[in-house]
Amino acid sequence: MLVTIPDVLNKEDISVVLDLMATANFREGTSTAGSEAKRVKNNHEMFVSEIETQRLNNLVMGKLIKNPTYIASAFAAKIAAPYYARYTEGMFYGNHVDDPVMGPPNQRYRSDISITIFLNEPEAYDGGELVISTVFGENKVKLKAGDAVLYPSSSTHRVAEVTRGERLVAVTWLQSTIRDPAKREILYNLSQARETLIKTSPGSNELEQLSNSYVNLLRMWSDI
Repeated sequence: MLVTIPDVLNKEDISVVLDLMATANFREGTSTAGSEAKRVKNNHEMFVSEIETQRLNNLVMGKLIKNPTYIASAFAAKIAAPYYARYTEGMFYGNHVDDPVMGPPNQRYRSDISITIFLNEPEAYDGGELVISTVFGENKVKLKAGDAVLYPSSSTHRVAEVTRGERLVAVTWLQSTIRDPAKREILYNLSQARETLIKTSPGSNELEQLSNSYVNLLRMWSDI
């Protein structure tokens, strides 16, 4: 399942993030890549002080984890601190699948869902689309600043070469309480229908039946 979330960050949030990124140091992205990804990764990642990192993460992750669409689609058990990446002209990230287990030795987590939050406007660069392979073909994603996309970490994906300008994103991963992506999609669709009925048919038998099914499926499928 691929889910886009508009306006995770507002214009003021983006301004703060971009100001911090403008003065930050960057390092080769291969320093954080897995053994397979090192071969195809060509970007820069931000290296900032602990205080700046905490400020950025409090803002970016604070907004993400409170977003209703994120909550309804991710069912997060653990989520990693994001990387802040920069792609300039000629940079790209070739086809890869994210590492299945990530994190330092005492904070390991399974990567079920990958998340990209776009930090600058699509008009600021050419190319740079996030290209996700699905059973229906390739899905190209290039969103406005502040929007996010969630997709299975098990999917083959890439970042197309940037041919002009600069692409700025935050990228993170999470372990979901619902391990199976097909089950996550079912629960997400049910939650959307449930929210509609709450607004249009509060107190109805249909709402009660749907809510009971949703809650009990969540109980049945939760990996905790």
